[in-house]
Amino acid sequence: MSTSVTSIPCPDVVSLDAILPEEPLLMMGAGPVPIPAAVAKANTIVINHLGATMAKVIGQVKEMARYVFQTRSKWVLGVAGPGSAAMEMAISNLAWSGTRVLSIKNGFFSARMAEMAQRCGADVAVLEVPDGAVASLDDVSAALARERPEIVTIVQGETSNTVWNHQLKDIAALAKAAGALVVVDAVCTLSTMPLEMDAWGIDAVITGGQKGLSSIPGVSLIAFSDAAWQRVKTRERVGAHWCLDASLAENFWHNAGYHYTAPVSGVLALHEALRLVCAETLEKRFARHLKCSLALQAGISALGLALYAPEPCRLNSVVGIQMPDGFSPNDVCGHISRHHQVEISGSFGLPIVRIGQMGEQCREHNLFRTLHALGRTMVDLGVGVDLPAGVAALEQSLSGSARAR
Repeated sequence: MSTSVTSIPCPDVVSLDAILPEEPLLMMGAGPVPIPAAVAKANTIVINHLGATMAKVIGQVKEMARYVFQTRSKWVLGVAGPGSAAMEMAISNLAWSGTRVLSIKNGFFSARMAEMAQRCGADVAVLEVPDGAVASLDDVSAALARERPEIVTIVQGETSNTVWNHQLKDIAALAKAAGALVVVDAVCTLSTMPLEMDAWGIDAVITGGQKGLSSIPGVSLIAFSDAAWQRVKTRERVGAHWCLDASLAENFWHNAGYHYTAPVSGVLALHEALRLVCAETLEKRFARHLKCSLALQAGISALGLALYAPEPCRLNSVVGIQMPDGFSPNDVCGHISRHHQVEISGSFGLPIVRIGQMGEQCREHNLFRTLHALGRTMVDLGVGVDLPAGVAALEQSLSGSARAR
């Protein structure tokens, strides 16, 4: 009896131990972030995705998510995919051919929301906002009157350029008064700063697991208001996305039935991440994030480096740093990773590097290690910075009281 020989040779590969650095990298970029031990442990467990245990887990995930989203809406769902998959679920279930959409664009990810709506066939009008700025309420009001949108999309924290849309509550109120549903990307802001879905009149909020929640990448959350869910359930045509069809996802997330095989370990990890948020409470978590981010910003400024976003609209959860003339983000990111085992991020062509302050990143010991590594990197690259002053400013800010914003 002959045995067939494969035509594709078996590859000669090495284990992850030979690929990963000997000292684990401290993940201080724009995500993913370090995960707590309880989340890591949960991510090693596999159970029946349709069993009674999973049903109990899902029930608690939804209950905890309602607290984090600050909504009483029943319509909380998980998504087997990144935050962008949750974004696409929101948009593709609410917008279709002919839907009038107004996208408030002030960065890379808000532009992605507009593109997703265009791909759904919607008639998309884009309100362009200059880099480093937020949309004025007058401009939003004029755009609403001009476009008469059914859907408005906006990002609470534009991760790409570290701008915080601090007038989100007022923008949502204007959109609701104009009869539009409001879709908000809260991928880097949920649980790091206030967002009140019900009180602010928001109709869909999306987030990823791997940022403020300090869970693993690839499992995300979405919440729909009753009004948004009504639109989902009464649409006349079936959407093009099968996996992201919210009506099909309802069967698993609300009826303990089958949609597709759920990312069991990821859902368990998300459960533990949400449990840790609830144990800390949102109020204490917001205060921790504000305190640590402001201290990091003080340290960076005292080094002699410039923060990228203007203070009134500066995002706390991702801090952008302007590159000195003659230096690229790749120079800095590569050096700090190789020599200090700290990972920070560049940003989509902008002359900045970004340091995350989300979840487990904003711990005081992480701040000291990251700021020192950044200062040493700048010294090694020939940038004149005052490292002792930077560390002293960080310590002074952490020892004092954070200002309210």
